[in-house]
Amino acid sequence: MEQQGIPEEILSDTRLVTHLAAVAKDTALLNGVLMRTKEEPDSSELVTYAPFTLFPTTVARAVFEQALAVQTHYNLLVDKISQDTQFLEDSLASTIESDDFTRRLFNIFRQTTKEGRSQSVVLGLNRSDYMLDQREGRAAALKQVEINTIAASFGGLASRTPDLHRHVLNVAGLRDHSRRILDNNPAAGLARGLAKAWELYGSERDGQEVAVVYFRNGYMPSNYSTEQSWEARLLMERSLAIKCPDIGTHLVGTKKVQQVLARPGVLERFFPDQPQVVQQIRDTFTGLYTLDQGPEGDKTVAMAMANPEQFVLKPQREGGGNNIYGAEICQVLEGVGATSQRTAYILMDKIRAPVSHNYLLRRGTELQSSQCLSELGMFGVYLRQGADMLMNECVGHLLRTKSSEHADGGVAAGVAVLDNPLLV
Repeated sequence: MEQQGIPEEILSDTRLVTHLAAVAKDTALLNGVLMRTKEEPDSSELVTYAPFTLFPTTVARAVFEQALAVQTHYNLLVDKISQDTQFLEDSLASTIESDDFTRRLFNIFRQTTKEGRSQSVVLGLNRSDYMLDQREGRAAALKQVEINTIAASFGGLASRTPDLHRHVLNVAGLRDHSRRILDNNPAAGLARGLAKAWELYGSERDGQEVAVVYFRNGYMPSNYSTEQSWEARLLMERSLAIKCPDIGTHLVGTKKVQQVLARPGVLERFFPDQPQVVQQIRDTFTGLYTLDQGPEGDKTVAMAMANPEQFVLKPQREGGGNNIYGAEICQVLEGVGATSQRTAYILMDKIRAPVSHNYLLRRGTELQSSQCLSELGMFGVYLRQGADMLMNECVGHLLRTKSSEHADGGVAAGVAVLDNPLLV
């Protein structure tokens, strides 16, 4: 029997939906799907539920399994690139001329590489994010939005939401649907990686020195408000502590590296005798285009100016809410002209995700039906000591959903909400 999504008669039953929303909010509080309030962000006395969808969103099983299967390959790719100084130097050469933030990060990478890496153990906790690309006349395809190599968030909350949606579905009388909500505990997998790294550090001076540095921040220019902040980052990179991520791995997550990887023949540099691995990764790439100075970059500009609605202009920034869409693409490209400033961006095909019907529950907002877009993330953990890869796993997933009226922004940016996949 074919498995289906949430029945339309449930989605359109206003009285039932109102009841389920109240049940869902209480269940979120009981299950620890919590966050501090915007009004009192530093207070532990006041909390509210983290925003989430009332119902799980249907995801094709084949697409989910594709994202799951390719994650360990992405882990290896990130790790291989982080060790390839020449590749990072060549890939980011134009970017560091125009983007001061990336330049300063790269300077730390260059300095610590020259001095010699202080620690042979490398810990990677990342998340690769995808959307489903639905084009007319073509089968829907999984396409990568980005890979987050620093501060890959929501592993904790994603571990708490399956029981929340199971309960909502049970109350709605959808017990068969409830049983199709996948177990998901990325928090345990991420913690296992951190714990194993701590063990490998192996100091007898426990409590007197730092074994593992985890960067929950440090991916935005605002995180480095003074020269002392940059000195602190350099100090940590030079230290014996295991960095998560180290500076090379941080740079692998830049949009420019993402664009360079999509060039013909580049993946083969890292997987020279593994054509199947290369194909699995390449199948997730969407169109990515350089804005470097020269004929190729000029061609990209002309293409974007002619059809801006078909593209996304991406700066070298993380944290959500930074991408540029539609007519604003033309404004930005006209503003930078043919100068080197345009190399601070890359251009990407806009992914045409299918729209779903759901209710987004967020404190202080009215309960209403929304047309939604979803983004699927896979959490990866790897641990390497010298040349030995000791751990390489996909440890869980994250589904985030937002109203289709919003072009950009995640949960932390106040746009998307937490969700769960309902496989069909």
